Formats: sequence, C-alpha cells, structure tokens
Amino acid sequence: MATSASERRIDEGVMVDDGMRYLITGGAGFIGSHLADSLIGQGGEVVILDDLSTGRRENLDHLLDCERAEFIEGSVLDDQLVDELMRRTDMCFHLASAVGVKLIVERPLESLLRNVRGIDIVTDAAARHGNRLLFTSTSEIYGKNSTGALREGSDRLLGPASTSRWSYATAKTLGEMLVFGYFRERNAEMIVARLFNTVGPRQRGFYGMVLPRFVEQALRGEELTVYGDGTQSRCFAHVSDTVDALIRLGDSDLALGGVYNIGRDTEITILELAELVIERVGSDSTIRFVPYVEAYENGFEELGRRQPDTSAIQALTGWRAQHTIAEAIDDVIAYQHEEVARSQLAV
Repeated sequence: MATSASERRIDEGVMVDDGMRYLITGGAGFIGSHLADSLIGQGGEVVILDDLSTGRRENLDHLLDCERAEFIEGSVLDDQLVDELMRRTDMCFHLASAVGVKLIVERPLESLLRNVRGIDIVTDAAARHGNRLLFTSTSEIYGKNSTGALREGSDRLLGPASTSRWSYATAKTLGEMLVFGYFRERNAEMIVARLFNTVGPRQRGFYGMVLPRFVEQALRGEELTVYGDGTQSRCFAHVSDTVDALIRLGDSDLALGGVYNIGRDTEITILELAELVIERVGSDSTIRFVPYVEAYENGFEELGRRQPDTSAIQALTGWRAQHTIAEAIDDVIAYQHEEVARSQLAV
C-alpha cells in the first residue's frame, strides 16, 4: 500500500516477520524497482523509500497491492524517517542518489549535497541498528582512468574540482570511505558495489542515459544524436544481471567490508550502439554527431573507455553477466512500446 511520509509517520505498525525484510532507498528508480521485484520473488519483504525526484511511482504500480511490499514517499535526508525504517528492516540496499551525467553537470551543488547528506544519514542509521548495508557506488569512481579493464584497486584519476562532473565521483568516494570506516571501526556489516553502465526496461533517457534515448529516437524515426565522434566506448549490463549481482553480494558474509565491480565486460562504442539500436528497431533513422559543447553546459568532460574487471565478484559468488547488449536493446524497445500503449489508453 502506498504511503506518504508527509501524511503518516512509520511507527503505526511493524511488518510481518515472514523472512528477510529489506529497505531499498531509491526503490522507485530504474534499478531499485527491479531489485524490489527480485527480492519479493525470492520470498522477501521490501520497504521502498523514494522521494520521486528521479524515480517514478509507475515503476511500482504492479507491487502496490502486494502484501510484502510497502512504498514510502519520503527522502533519505529525513533522518528520523530513515532511522525508523532501519529499525523495522534487516538489510538496506542504498540506491538513492542524484544520477545521470546531465543532472550532475547542470546541478552539481544540489547533486553533491543530496548524495553526501543521504549517504551519511543512511550509513549511520544502518550501523546503529545493526543492519547489513549494501552501498551502490559507481564506475565514475575511477574517473579518467582508461587503461583497460579496471580492477577494484585500480588508481583513480579525477579532473579538477572546478569541473562539475567530478562532484558525483567525489560524493560516491565519500560514501565508500564511510562504509569502510564503519566496517573497520564499528564492525558494521557493509558492502560496496561499483556499478558500471546498467540498462534495461524502466530506464529513462531524460538524465543523459544513452540507450533509452537512442531507442526513443529510433522508434520515432528521428536522428540518433551521438555526442562527440562516437568512438568513446562503454560496457552495458542488463538490469536483471545487475540485480542478480547485488542480491548475491548482499547474501554473502564473505563480501562484508569489500568492494566489487558489477558490469558486463564487453565493450561497444557509442556509434556502434546507435547503429545496433537502428538495426534492432528496424528504423530508417540516421545518426547526427553533436559536439559536447552543444550537448552539455560547461563542466562536462568525456571519458574514452570504461571497462570493468569483474573477476572479484565472479570468484566470490560465481556471478557472470548472462544477457547480451542486443537482448537489453530488445527489452528496452519492448518496454517503450508498452509505455506508448499505456499512454494512449490513458487519454
């Protein structure tokens, strides 16, 4: 049942203790909503906390009548609310974050403050209540390091502090350091997962996510806008693979105090991605190259490569990415078709 934090405090009852109870911050977002689906499917109960600033209630519509799911519209910046939800649950997946290159570059101060304050509140509450916490960090941590497959211990190479893109990496770095500090000094059960590019259904292109933007453009028969010359490469993991990895890490006692890359290690250039989207859609769209100075405000700095070395999580849990980029594209295409159909029925 959906509940607004502004309308009701959370001390009116305790969820039935019928297995593990999970708190998912940012659970109405793209990854968080898929994580909620999987945890419920495995018999868990979930409390989803999201302020809907970037998440969407529609991502949770199919869960709101489920007895093992509860949605709280509220913020991780509300320390009393976070404290009460931690008290009621056993483990927290902390996904709430200001995300997307476009958002980070255009509103760096807001993004930095929201991320830092939220991380501080959530990690502190988890440690005080003895909850296991999995903190989702980012491949942005590695900055401009493009030396090949990046291991968890690879050097970080950030640009100047005046370049707004690096505010996100800095906030996530603080989050990782808090996790390691709580683990080492207070014996808190905490884990760091560094997510590389995750794609799939429910992801939106509004905040700079490239694949849903390409699919939307191709479905409309519009030009696909490739920023720069398109030679920059990324490794895209299907959201179902990412969620599987998060759950495996969260379940592993051996993962405590560690940091693990999560991503598919097959590289594809952004130009190749655009061409593949056009092929999978069956579109007549063409490709238009847009200089970065036109695509973003001052403060953007592009990265040449970003490829994960996932041997650590493979050795620990046996996890490997199972889905190809073509499968991910097809799922995004199918989802966007469904979105169009739903919008037409609502008219």
